[in-house]
Amino acid sequence: MTQKKYKTIIGRIALLIVLLLIAFPFIWLVISSFKYEKDIISFPPRIFADKYTFDNYIKVWTTIPLVNYIKNTVIFAGGVVLTSVFFDSLAGYAFARMQFKGKSALFYFVLLTMMIPFQVFMIPLFIEINKLGLLDTYAGLIIPRMTTAFGIFMMRSFFVGLPKDLEEAARIDGLNEFQIFLKIMLPLAKPAFLSLGIFTLMNNWNDLLYPLILTSSTEMRTLPAGLSLFSGQNISFYGPVMAGTVISMLPLLIIYVFAQKYFVQSSAMAGMKE
Repeated sequence: MTQKKYKTIIGRIALLIVLLLIAFPFIWLVISSFKYEKDIISFPPRIFADKYTFDNYIKVWTTIPLVNYIKNTVIFAGGVVLTSVFFDSLAGYAFARMQFKGKSALFYFVLLTMMIPFQVFMIPLFIEINKLGLLDTYAGLIIPRMTTAFGIFMMRSFFVGLPKDLEEAARIDGLNEFQIFLKIMLPLAKPAFLSLGIFTLMNNWNDLLYPLILTSSTEMRTLPAGLSLFSGQNISFYGPVMAGTVISMLPLLIIYVFAQKYFVQSSAMAGMKE
């Protein structure tokens, strides 16, 4: 009993150390966002300062159009989440449950696109969006990401695990493929939708290079792209940059706090397939 208790205590201490190591950069960021500039760049660096200030948050709100950046990010990331989850689920259902010629070859081709880095096709994508007249628009940001190879793969993996008796019973009742997807598979896929939606939101909310390439005006910048320009124009002021970073992280943190139990619950349910 004593040995077991020691192991439990050691395990908890180890987990606490790992937690502190993971959380330390975020703690440092939040604390530094309230520091004066001289305390941020002081050497040797100190975690805590003698005095704190809200000037960094005031400066970042008054220096750059932060509200506009937040609006653009919400429209861009939210639009991508809604469209990508829907179209990825349609493609994933087709690859998992339907039979058609060339299905395996097409699915392998989709998986192959996951291995191509964005830097390879970002110039052709910019040229294409520019030729279509969608540069510096919400449509130009959302349309290229209305579906992803990762989302298709994830949704296919979920639909493959569902019992085939469900769709067979639905076909006997006279439902077509789209009705089976809409009325039978869609409600059962809520756990996968939630997981994919969270991943998609995080990736697009924090993306820097993609919106930076497809937007040319300050009015259309997203949060990461706008903050990068802000830090480039005021490279000696680290406090406002850190304050802007904290503001950009806050919505994702709030979503995680409220959606954590549902996300964990959905992941557990996704693994309980017959």
